[in-house]
Amino acid sequence: MDMVMKLGAESPVVILTKSTCWISHSIETLIRGYGANPTVYELDKLSNGKEMEKALVELLGSKSSVPAVFIGEEFVGGSNEIMSFNVRGKLKQLLLKANSIWI
Repeated sequence: MDMVMKLGAESPVVILTKSTCWISHSIETLIRGYGANPTVYELDKLSNGKEMEKALVELLGSKSSVPAVFIGEEFVGGSNEIMSFNVRGKLKQLLLKANSIWI
């Protein structure tokens, strides 16, 4: 789990995903729509991706491991949490606080 948290702290916005996950792509597009430039790691293309995916399953507490979104070096959650923040108008605030957008 330490390596996942370390990756999450590398940039103001980090998305851990798989290249074939359409929900991850949608979350990335949503975040980019605010003007953020997330760092995206595709687990299925990393040599230690399977190990990281197992750590994410533990972190998320579910069968699905991606997307996993970090904003401001903190784990925010998966697609449900990001969509919830967006609907409530909180996603923009998180991105601003993390200095990933300047509006």
